[in-house]
Amino acid sequence: MNKVTSLKSAIAYRLIIPVIIFIVLETALSYFVTLHYVEKTYDRWLLDSARSLVQEVEVIDHKVSVKLSDNALQIFKWDDIDTTFFKINAENIGILAGDSTLPNPSEAITVEQPVYSDASIDDKAIRMVSLLVPDTLPDKVYIHVAETLNKRQDMMTDILLTDLIPQILLTILISLLLYEAINHGLAPLHKLADDISQRSSSDLSPIPETQVFTEVRILTDTINSLMKQLSTAIASQQRFIANAAHQLRTPLAGLKLQAERARREDNILAMQPALSQIQNSADRVSHMITQLLALARSSPIEGSHQMEKVDLYNLAKTVCIEWVPKALEKNIEMNFVAADHPCFIKGDRILLTELLANLLDNAITYGLRKGSIFVTLSHQPTLCLSIEDDGPGINKIESNKIFERFYRIPGSSGNGCGLGLAIVKEIADLHQMKLSLSRSHKGGTRIDLEFDQIDS
Repeated sequence: MNKVTSLKSAIAYRLIIPVIIFIVLETALSYFVTLHYVEKTYDRWLLDSARSLVQEVEVIDHKVSVKLSDNALQIFKWDDIDTTFFKINAENIGILAGDSTLPNPSEAITVEQPVYSDASIDDKAIRMVSLLVPDTLPDKVYIHVAETLNKRQDMMTDILLTDLIPQILLTILISLLLYEAINHGLAPLHKLADDISQRSSSDLSPIPETQVFTEVRILTDTINSLMKQLSTAIASQQRFIANAAHQLRTPLAGLKLQAERARREDNILAMQPALSQIQNSADRVSHMITQLLALARSSPIEGSHQMEKVDLYNLAKTVCIEWVPKALEKNIEMNFVAADHPCFIKGDRILLTELLANLLDNAITYGLRKGSIFVTLSHQPTLCLSIEDDGPGINKIESNKIFERFYRIPGSSGNGCGLGLAIVKEIADLHQMKLSLSRSHKGGTRIDLEFDQIDS
């Protein structure tokens, strides 16, 4: 089962999720930038504290010593948030003052560059700076100052909340505005859907586009075009049914009349004329039903045409051979003129066979007895199939009407129902081939069908 996706949800996800991702990335970037500058600021204060101890280092009797009073020590370590540690040690003498538990940094310390490091005391994380006293002393003296990270963490928390809370509120506000905007934007589409759902199945009038967005108008134009095609197809089918009912009524009435006449006769010989008429009427009805089914199948509304690669040379040759016996009944010579090699087109093999059969049937029916029919397949300038006879031909006045359904030229011979050329026209239109009517070189009818040839 296919999952139905809501357009509203799809739009909301594609708009809100990028906004949330952008805000999260912006918050993270702001946090790390702020962290960098907070670390830099507190490290500078830590370095200032370490440099303030430099002045407490003295040389007495050629020995390095530190004089740090209790008041000065208390002032140096005073901090209501963090705990401050310090250590002053000489390279040869050892610790001169401070906390002996304070570790030494792993990096070498120079006068030009103090060393910052992270360590721990009593399972408490600390930040420490170490520097070398820049003076000519009898021994190298190092000063180490460290503090816990409470102020830094509090600052980070404050910055994160200060930045994150407005971002969350902004995200919620943007989401609500986007959701409302989506609802407002999709309202005309919902109204359009409601209008269409309330229509009856017979209402194929165009959809109004008064309050339709430009992007949605593409959809409504397509639907209106489809409705127009459906209206045309349905009207065509209705006309077809009405015409078929009218055309079938006459032979069926004659068939019924002749059957009643045959019933009134007492002997077989008296029944023969009626039975002959019944056979003729039955043949006409059978022919008409066959033509009607072919016409219905060639209609575009059927939608079940199997377009495939067809060898037109082989198809035309086969159909011509099948119609030779009927041509011989009228002593008509049938000629098939074509180069002996395949030529391929794309089409429905059954419908193309029906098309050629109708043209040959007309040529045999209306051609001269002991005459000739020419079926020619040429390739220059385009692939063209021509059927020509030596009958009376069709005048220009009638040439525009003969492709209409159930139309027969007044006074014409034969017992056709006026559907043969209508079927040819439907099949030609379905295959998008060019159909043209003209006089043959013997004064009869010539029909040319131009095809689009495809590669073999």
